[in-house]
Amino acid sequence: MKFSDLSYPKINQLRDKVIVLPIAAIEQHGPHLGVSTDTDLVTWIAQKAEQNLSEGILLCPTLAYGSSHHHLAFGGTISITADTYTLIIVELVESMLKSGFRRIVLLNGHGGNITPVKQALAILGNKYDSDLSPNIALVTYWETAGKVFAGQSPMESPALSHACEYETSMMLHLFPEKVWMENAVRPMRPESNGYILWEDDEAYRGVTLFKQTQFISSNGSSGEPQLANAEKGKHLLESAAASVTEFLQSFKNWPLSRDLSKK
Repeated sequence: MKFSDLSYPKINQLRDKVIVLPIAAIEQHGPHLGVSTDTDLVTWIAQKAEQNLSEGILLCPTLAYGSSHHHLAFGGTISITADTYTLIIVELVESMLKSGFRRIVLLNGHGGNITPVKQALAILGNKYDSDLSPNIALVTYWETAGKVFAGQSPMESPALSHACEYETSMMLHLFPEKVWMENAVRPMRPESNGYILWEDDEAYRGVTLFKQTQFISSNGSSGEPQLANAEKGKHLLESAAASVTEFLQSFKNWPLSRDLSKK
């Protein structure tokens, strides 16, 4: 069911459902992809999961704008600062809680949203766990899908990154009119140092070095976009939708959290 298609009396009868808010970004995706890439992909995955589950979830309209200040130097980006994005997520979720929902999923399609949303979850947990005990989950589709987005065949590069083989393939399948493959080239990137995941091809070793995109990519993209094709994209999207559907089927049956320190 889609939240935006219903009246408030009907919505008030559905407070026991899982409510899903897709979150994304409008940002540069290299010279070869449309700036709506993250929004297009997560919206399709969310809608597919809603179709798969029929009456099982309540799907909200996608929050298209995300935390993307690290892309601003290239232009084509409309962004919310990380601090403000955290507050936006807190207030949106609070409105759901005040409307009576207790099972809430933030379905993420943009890497830059992950840290501020985790901070929002910490704030919400500190504020509402004792009284309401809600289950509020951040779900990032390429992480939920696992190895499919981490080098498993037919993919040729080691992991999803940004405007890469993975995202470009998915856009070729869904929206080829928003892809310009003649501009899809591997960008110049910093040399590997064995610790930092410039290209997502180093094993994570507990070291994070955050840089604005122009310091890690010559054209705003990453990975190997020239390896993309629509068949790979179909495989990725079907896998992502299946993994998100599987998670939501499980999540709707999770009991609400309880304080284990109290007898």
